[in-house]
Amino acid sequence: MLLRLPQASAVTEVADTRLRDLRRMRVLATGLLVLMFAIFVATSYGQQQWPWLAYPRAFAEAGMIGACADWFAVVALFRHPFGIPIPHTAIVPRSKERIGIAIGRFTASNFLSPRVLAERIREVDLAGWIARWLSKPDNARNAAQRVAAVLHQLLRSMPRKDVNAVLTRATRYGIEAVPLAPLASRVLKLLWAHGEMQTVVEKAIDYGHAALARNRETIKLKVSQRSSRLIPKWIDAIVADKIVAGVTQILEEMREPNHPWRVELATAVQRWIAELATDPEMRTRGEELKAQLLNNPVVVGQIDAVWEQIETQLDAMTSSNRLDETLEQMLTAIGDRLASDARIGDGINRWLRVAILRAVAPRRTEIAAFIRKVVENWDTATLVNRIELQVGPDLQYIRINGTLVGGLVGLAIFAVTQWL
Repeated sequence: MLLRLPQASAVTEVADTRLRDLRRMRVLATGLLVLMFAIFVATSYGQQQWPWLAYPRAFAEAGMIGACADWFAVVALFRHPFGIPIPHTAIVPRSKERIGIAIGRFTASNFLSPRVLAERIREVDLAGWIARWLSKPDNARNAAQRVAAVLHQLLRSMPRKDVNAVLTRATRYGIEAVPLAPLASRVLKLLWAHGEMQTVVEKAIDYGHAALARNRETIKLKVSQRSSRLIPKWIDAIVADKIVAGVTQILEEMREPNHPWRVELATAVQRWIAELATDPEMRTRGEELKAQLLNNPVVVGQIDAVWEQIETQLDAMTSSNRLDETLEQMLTAIGDRLASDARIGDGINRWLRVAILRAVAPRRTEIAAFIRKVVENWDTATLVNRIELQVGPDLQYIRINGTLVGGLVGLAIFAVTQWL
């Protein structure tokens, strides 16, 4: 799958625009210098006939001096004027190492400090940006296709036995890390709170009814076998019927939520849930039971079989378009949920802010060193061109301002001199 890189064309377009702006400003500044020279020459020839031309001549003369001085200053930043190695010229090429250090240090101190990062990141709605990005079908589809392609490549490149062994060990370590008794306590508490345990009791009562109805003759036979030979069989049948009827009545009475036996059962279950969460002996017994289960070859085989089945299903889904569609639906659902639930968005924003702070702020020194190395690895021409493209148009404004300001200052000095 080929990845489109629109950023490269955008960067090239911006560079071309800046180069055009730089060339246009250079032509404007140089043209203004040529204009000052033309005015100076013209007024020099006509000054004897028209003495008042001395004033525009003084303006043009000072303007040329200012333009030349500022041209020298601007050129001296990036190269030697006219190729002559005049001292303290070509400042940028000679200071490449210092520039890299300064840029890295400035970035680390002013942009990557924890306080500045926290303030800037707090203003950014990362979850909202993700939601808006995923709301566009093309984005979700492209992301799903790329994730599916990566998964497909991973499944093809990694040995299946090694992957299964790693996943099995990870699952085992994960189970070992979770205490069994407190986990069982939370699960039972959740089931009890949602009424699932009451449903189990009702199912048990129904099963008891059905079992008594199915085994009525078996109960009669057992009663008859255990009674005295002197007692007639029809009496044994009556006794068995009475037993079945009594147990059936008890089961019917237990359907009432306030039945004493159900109340006692509820108290026992709640006490057991509390003991699972707090009793050290229950915790120890739970860990022993967990260790026995994990050491059982049957359990290990079942874990292996589960991972093999998951991997087989993933392989089958990546070979078709089902995984792409599933991932696209999942990403779209995530985007919709982020857009509709502000609480989840706030939580994700907080998590992302903390993650960025922890990832970037402690490494700002390393980032500064990386910037310095990048600048140092640039050749001199690349460094000069990139800096000149960034600030060149503004520097040409300095030439223009120097021409005009120099001319005005020269005119003022000439006028004051003439007046004095």
